[in-house]
Amino acid sequence: MNNLSKLSNLLGLAQRAGRVISGEDLVVKAIQAEQVQLVFLANDAGPNLTKKVTDKSNYYNIEVSTVFNTLELSSAIGKARKVVAIADAGFSKKMRTLMN
Repeated sequence: MNNLSKLSNLLGLAQRAGRVISGEDLVVKAIQAEQVQLVFLANDAGPNLTKKVTDKSNYYNIEVSTVFNTLELSSAIGKARKVVAIADAGFSKKMRTLMN
């Protein structure tokens, strides 16, 4: 199993554990409230969404990963989403390990 599959499974696990914030508005609010450690943005998301999420995340110094496309991100959490945030330090740490 490659690291992307492991990452996808971990994302699903975080979703079931209720540690994933998904949807554009909720993610942006969570970034501003500094409740998240890591943001996954689909690498095929539109330019407006990409800019909004990237700018906010950079301002609050939150890592943004674009390792997934919309389909992969959506199937990982079982909902159609272009952006999700991880609100758990443990999950974030493990996901960063898998990405490096």
